[in-house]
Amino acid sequence: MRHGGQILVDQLKIQEVRRVFCVPGESYLAALDGLFESGIDTIVGRNEGGVSMMAEAHAKLTGEVGVAFVTRGPGATNASSGVHVAFQDSTPMILFVGQVASDQRDREAFQEVDYRAMFAPLAKWVAEIDRADRIPEYITHAFHVAQSGRPGPVVLALPEDMLSGQADVADVMQPAKPVEQTVAPLAVQGVLDDLAAAKNPMMIVGGPKWSAECAALLADFAEATGLPIGTSFRSQDYIDNRHPNYVGDVGIGPNPDLAKRIDDADVLLVLGARLGEMTTGGYAMLTPPKTKQRLIHVHANADEIGRVYVADRGICCDPKAFLQTALDLVQEPLASPPTAERASYEEWQTPFATPGDVKMEQVITHLSSVMPEDAIVTNGAGNYAAWLHRYYRYKSYRTQLAPTSGSMGYGLPAAVAAKLERTEQEVVCLAGDGCFQMCMQEFGTAVQYGANIIVIVSNNGVYGTIRMHQQRHYPNRPSGTDMINPDFAALAAAYGAHGERVITSAEFPAALARARASGKPAIIELKTDPAAVSHRTPA
Repeated sequence: MRHGGQILVDQLKIQEVRRVFCVPGESYLAALDGLFESGIDTIVGRNEGGVSMMAEAHAKLTGEVGVAFVTRGPGATNASSGVHVAFQDSTPMILFVGQVASDQRDREAFQEVDYRAMFAPLAKWVAEIDRADRIPEYITHAFHVAQSGRPGPVVLALPEDMLSGQADVADVMQPAKPVEQTVAPLAVQGVLDDLAAAKNPMMIVGGPKWSAECAALLADFAEATGLPIGTSFRSQDYIDNRHPNYVGDVGIGPNPDLAKRIDDADVLLVLGARLGEMTTGGYAMLTPPKTKQRLIHVHANADEIGRVYVADRGICCDPKAFLQTALDLVQEPLASPPTAERASYEEWQTPFATPGDVKMEQVITHLSSVMPEDAIVTNGAGNYAAWLHRYYRYKSYRTQLAPTSGSMGYGLPAAVAAKLERTEQEVVCLAGDGCFQMCMQEFGTAVQYGANIIVIVSNNGVYGTIRMHQQRHYPNRPSGTDMINPDFAALAAAYGAHGERVITSAEFPAALARARASGKPAIIELKTDPAAVSHRTPA
C-alpha cells in the first residue's frame, strides 16, 4: 500500500522525470512527501508563473516533458501563464495542480476552481484524478498526450484526499514515448520535384520536434539543395546563422529584403512551423487562406496543415523524418546558392545607430562576438528583443530560448532552468525593465541553486512596446506606460550576487567580462534611452 503522492512520484520516475519545478502548497503535501528522497531534483521557485515557465523552458531545451507542481486556486491561475507559453510554443509539459478534497467539491470551497473549464482553451488535455488506484493510468496517458502529434501542455488536478489516500496498485512500467513518424519516399520526391521546377523556391523552418541531429540534417539539406533558409519567429537557432544558405528570421520586423524574397517566391516549403501571426507579419506577408506561392507544408500534426493556409501539398511527419528521406533522394542542387539573399542578411547585420548613450545594437553585436558558440540566450517580450533578433548570431541548436507567445517575464525563469540543466554552458538573459519585473523574484531562485546566469536589463523607464504603439496611433498622448524602477544592480547586491550599471556603450564590454568572471548570478543594468523604441529608430 502506498499513498497517492507516492504512487504519483513513483510513476514520474518510471517516466524518467529528472527534475520538477514547484511552489509548495498544502493542497499537495502528499506529492511533496513522495518527492522526498525520490532522487528527482525538486526546484522551489518564488511564483507559480515562474516555475511553470521554468518547466516549459526545461522541456524546450531538453526535448523531455517539463513538470511543474502548484497549489490550487491562486497557484493555478498564476501558473496559467506558463501553460499558455507551452501551448503556443508546442512544448510538452505537465502541470500538476492541487485540488480541494472530493467531499468538498462544487461548494466553492477554499480556493476551489473547475480546472477542466479553466484550462480547456490552454491545454491539450485537462483531467482530475479521482482515484489513487488510477494514478498510473492517468500519468501514462498524460505523458503520451503531451508528446504526441503537435506537443503541448497537459493539466492534471489532484484532489487532496485522493493524494493522501492509500491504494494497492501496480505501476505502469513502460515510459510513454512520442509516436515515431515516418514519411513515404514518393511523397518527399513530389516535394523535391516541385522545388526543382520552381524559379524562386524558399524554405521556412520552425516549430516542435527538432533536435541537434535534426538541425544538422537541415544544414546538410540546405547545402545539398541550395535553398535559401529562413527561420520562423524565435527559431533562429535551428541552423547556424553563419551558414551560407541562412538568410534571416521571418519574425517581427524582418529584413525588408527577406520579406520581399518570400513575396516573390513561387514555391514555399514550410517545415515544422505553424505559420502563425508573427511569422506571417500579421497574416499579411502570406495572405490566407490561399497563398499566391505554391505552398508545401510539412508538420507533425495533420490538423495544422490547412488550418489557416490551404496547402498545395501537405505532409504529416516530423522534421527529422522528412529531412532524412529527402537527403536520401536529392541527386543535385534544386536552386542556385542564395548569394544575393545572404549578402542582404549580412548588410542587415551592420549596426544601425539608434538614440541614447547605451546603444543596444552595439551591446548585442558585442555579446554575439564574445560569447561561446554554445552560450544559451533567453528573453521574454519587449522592444529590446528586436535588437537581439536582428544582431545576435545563433551558432548552435537550442541556444535560443524565447516564447513565441510573446510572454513577458519568460527570460529569467527560462535562464534559471537552462543553467540548472546545462551547468557548463554560459546562460544570458535579455530583458526589458518591464519584462524583468514580471518575474524578478526568480533571481532569488537562481541565487539559491547557484545558477550563475547573467541578466542584462534594458532600463528605459517605460513599457516601450506599448509606448511605441501609442505614438503611432495616439501621437503625443502617452498614458499608463511610465515606470519607477529600482536600482537593478543594487538588487543583485542585496541577493549577494554581482551587480553592474552601464550608462554608455563603451562600458559594456568590461562590465560583461566582470560578470562572466564573478562566479555568481549577475545583473547588468543598461540605462537606455526611451526614444530608442525600435532597432530602426535613427539616432
